[in-house]
Amino acid sequence: MEEKTRKEKLVREVLEDFENRRNARKSLETKWLLNINFMLGNQHSHISPSGDVVDYGKQYYWQEREVFNHIAPLIEARLAKFTRVNCSVVVRPASAEDKDIDVAKLATKLIEVTQQDNDFVKLSNLANYWAELTGTAFYKVVWSQSVGRKIGKNATGFVREGAPKIVVCPPYEIYPDTLGAGDVDSCHSIIHARAYPVEFIEENWGVKVEGGDVSVISMDTTDTGESQGMSRSYRVYSDTKSEHAIVIEKYEMPTKEYPNGRLIIIAGDVLVYEGELPYINKADGKRGFPFVRQVSLPQPTCFYGMSVIERLIPVQRAYNAIKNRKHEFINRLSCGVIAVEDGSIDVESLEDEGLSPGKVITYRQGATPPHLMSTGTVPTEFRDEEDRLLAEFQSISGISNMINVSSSALSSVSGYALSLILEQDYSRLSVTTESIRSAVKEVCKMLLRLYRQFASHSRFLKISGENGEPEVLHFKGSELTSDDIVMESNSEMVETPATRKNMVLELLKYGLLGDENGKITNRNRAKILEMLGFGNWEASRAKDEVHIKKATLENIDMLDKKRVELEEVDDHDIHVEEHARYLVSGRDSLSEDSKKLLAEHIREHKVMKRLTLEADRRANLQ
Repeated sequence: MEEKTRKEKLVREVLEDFENRRNARKSLETKWLLNINFMLGNQHSHISPSGDVVDYGKQYYWQEREVFNHIAPLIEARLAKFTRVNCSVVVRPASAEDKDIDVAKLATKLIEVTQQDNDFVKLSNLANYWAELTGTAFYKVVWSQSVGRKIGKNATGFVREGAPKIVVCPPYEIYPDTLGAGDVDSCHSIIHARAYPVEFIEENWGVKVEGGDVSVISMDTTDTGESQGMSRSYRVYSDTKSEHAIVIEKYEMPTKEYPNGRLIIIAGDVLVYEGELPYINKADGKRGFPFVRQVSLPQPTCFYGMSVIERLIPVQRAYNAIKNRKHEFINRLSCGVIAVEDGSIDVESLEDEGLSPGKVITYRQGATPPHLMSTGTVPTEFRDEEDRLLAEFQSISGISNMINVSSSALSSVSGYALSLILEQDYSRLSVTTESIRSAVKEVCKMLLRLYRQFASHSRFLKISGENGEPEVLHFKGSELTSDDIVMESNSEMVETPATRKNMVLELLKYGLLGDENGKITNRNRAKILEMLGFGNWEASRAKDEVHIKKATLENIDMLDKKRVELEEVDDHDIHVEEHARYLVSGRDSLSEDSKKLLAEHIREHKVMKRLTLEADRRANLQ
């Protein structure tokens, strides 16, 4: 009974904590809703005093309320530029020893394969989208036993060896213990809450909970009130779903009472799991949160970042207003405003039909005939203000308007000046791109640490090597001794494919890609064609590389205690070097039998080489 009472008390405490965090963040969620509405074109939205996103409607029936959405194309342009951020990383070896160099190469390939299995390019684009909309996005890096290579079968189905899984969490699902935390590691606890159907909860967590109405973010289409219902926009709002329950995962950092931290999972009002933090995903073998934060624009002393949409909303409202007032003025010029003496004509007929060409107007004798009032011309201030607002869009978003510049204007600008303008344009996005790079590096570090923790048995990894040929890598998690992740220092945002092609052509022009005789090797020729965008033509690899990869595969076979026979075409020097390097690398997975096989295989190569040289010498003497 004491244990049951303790669990019930724990559930109440977590639910109260979650409710307090949700109330503290309500104003931020309203801002996020407003940002999304403006992005989707519902730009007559406002935040009411009660904290809801509402539309107050027209003030007059004739009022123009069209939307001229400049936020969406600017955000799409920013997202397009962020797709050029290279998500590939390189693992730096822990030392200059051959063993650590091989481990670093293995870790780099392992990250590359894991990113491909999780479709990381798509996940990165989704995280960028959420970060641009709300200012913040989160990666969640966990170990899933339901993915990976099949290693067996039991009564419930196939058994898999497990692999890391990466998911993107919108900021709505992540609740820190304090909104003033600078980043994820500054929090003492984090709650990940998400609504699921009760059937899904029963299937995945094995508990049956009562469903109810749960608040979620919903979206539908709505008429903007213009053009007789033909103009529509998307509306995002808080809605409720029935037969759903919230699953709360509360992660707590290590303390004196819980030295390995604590994870509490509650589905509805049922305690599903209570235990230590499951992942050793921090430096020095420490346990931590499985979350990585990415922001669009950082805010001092705030856990969540800022979206550029928040800065664009006032400009967008002013732009919509000036355009609509301008169109109303043009409507008055085109349709006219008619002055009529009271009781002189049938006003209802004039209101219905207007002053159509050839229309006969009958007015009372002695009265003043109807006439159009002078409305003047469209003030130039409208056009000036419109141009100023367009310039503000560009200055705030960091996206220049080079596409709309006429060719005659560009012809008077040098190529060097254009490159400086382009570089300046990208440098304004460097704060966001650095956050993207930092998040990718942290995700990759977590991937390696999860492999180190859970890949306790030997694993084989099939990868696509150079020229598309398959390669097999063998590793154990304990061998991944380095998680020092580095990324390319060059900014791929500035180096466009066209500039890289020009760089290659310049290097060819000055003969810097040739050997000492000025000739281009087959390997360099294939690389040059690949950099020019023609694919990997003439993929004639060097003979040495072929033998190196053959020796590597033989090493894996002998690791499994398989005897490898020599072939006449083997390059004995290369094979001896590769086998010897593998033998002295000090791998933990090398058993005594495997070492004996390798040593014997090396002796056979040396004997075969000596016999071949002797046979060649005798043939030359004859």
